[in-house]
Amino acid sequence: MHADVAPAGDFTLSTDGIFRDTGGLDPVSPDAGQSEVQDLPFETLVYLLGSRYCDTDILSDEAWRRFEKTRPGWARVQAICDFVHEGVSFDYMQADATRTASQTLAGRHGVCRDFTHLAIAFCRCMNIPARYCTGYLSDIGEPEPHPPGDFAAWMEVFLGGRWWVFDPRNNTRRTARILVARGRDAADVPLTQTFGPNTLMDFRVWTAEAASDGVGGDAAGGN
Repeated sequence: MHADVAPAGDFTLSTDGIFRDTGGLDPVSPDAGQSEVQDLPFETLVYLLGSRYCDTDILSDEAWRRFEKTRPGWARVQAICDFVHEGVSFDYMQADATRTASQTLAGRHGVCRDFTHLAIAFCRCMNIPARYCTGYLSDIGEPEPHPPGDFAAWMEVFLGGRWWVFDPRNNTRRTARILVARGRDAADVPLTQTFGPNTLMDFRVWTAEAASDGVGGDAAGGN
């Protein structure tokens, strides 16, 4: 983490890097099971609790009503992702920095962080540890025309003794996720944290496939 004092007036923040990637799609394991709470590793327990945007206390009854009869483990998490993906509409114009998971469920619209918060909250309600991931989602391997690059949010859930990627916004396996940070929800891992009044005028994010020696490489940047 690095802190700077911004000058008055317009200014630009930017970063770039080269990331090595296998070039494979998100791994899957349909047989990955769900652990009993008492058998979970201690460090995963924090990801069962409610947090700033994942209001499990409000959503618990709804989660059990919808998902109690699903098969525990991978199938249950996929059912949650299917519900969120199909039941919430994606709309950049509906972005709201204060929207919680229960508000996303009520309004049925949002951006990728809202999809992720709702799916995380449902997983936690069902005693499945789930954590928030923020980063860049490459368009490599996706059909053109590509939409403008953007920051992205997805989640990881603890099944079968390890963490697995799920993406309720896109609900499909993707190539070259460039992870920046993990946390309980977006409040833990903002890509920028500002103190004082400010106005975002514009931002750009891009990824490009770079030449490699057999291991996939992505060049990524943002400002």
